Amino acid sequence: MKNYLKLVNFEISRFFKLYLILIGLTIVCQLIGVIRVSKGYMDLAEKVMDKNQLSVSRFIEQYGTFSVQRFVYSEWFLMSIYIGIAMLIIYVFLIWYRDWLGKNSFIYRLLMLPTERITIYFAKLTAIMLLLLGLITLQRLLVLIEIQIVNSIVPADFRTYSYGISNIDIFVLLYPNTFTEFILIYGIGLIFVAVLFTAILFERSYRLKGIFFAIVYGVLSLGVFFAPLLLNGFYPRYFYPLEIILMGIVTSFIVLGSTIWIANHLLKHKIMI
Repeated sequence: MKNYLKLVNFEISRFFKLYLILIGLTIVCQLIGVIRVSKGYMDLAEKVMDKNQLSVSRFIEQYGTFSVQRFVYSEWFLMSIYIGIAMLIIYVFLIWYRDWLGKNSFIYRLLMLPTERITIYFAKLTAIMLLLLGLITLQRLLVLIEIQIVNSIVPADFRTYSYGISNIDIFVLLYPNTFTEFILIYGIGLIFVAVLFTAILFERSYRLKGIFFAIVYGVLSLGVFFAPLLLNGFYPRYFYPLEIILMGIVTSFIVLGSTIWIANHLLKHKIMI
């Protein structure tokens, strides 16, 4: 456990400077965006109402009220989200491949540590999930700040009241209401990252042939994972919803368990020092 925690801390610290830059870009982009979008709406309101001699109610009938959701679907917000997703996806690959880069491959130093090699795999997986949860927590705080900024710029008569992120459609999946939903949603994310990790290990173990093995492995993993939904599509109304859920849980454990077993095998027997 001690070695595992040290490795997690090590992996996070290696990405921390870029992570701070990503956090800074997200904050700056969204705060500038919410101010510009809010002011843009009010400028439009003033221009249209002055030109056409409209009352507030008539303007709202034609253009709608302003809410944080209007900003959430703007290019400012979406761009910051896309950048964050892209950075994390790149890091999923970089967290492994950078260890092989350079004149003296760092991966061999990691593999020589006095601990089980699969611990390295778990540490990298944990680091990715912690970085993801950190960004999601930041986003939750940012939205609360953005709601206050909107309320300070847009008068009450022009806006739809927002009391929190539960009223924003895009955050329904990111912020589950129950612990069970949290485990379900982020468990799926964990499985997909684990599958990508093992696919990378296939490529590192077998090189050119490994690319083919990685693709086949990825397709098979996705096939098993989505098997309950595919069965329900082929045989609609044959299974009860609870049966679909239980089958989904079983296939999730199958995919995750096989992924970890294959990764452990590759690290132990195929990736040599």
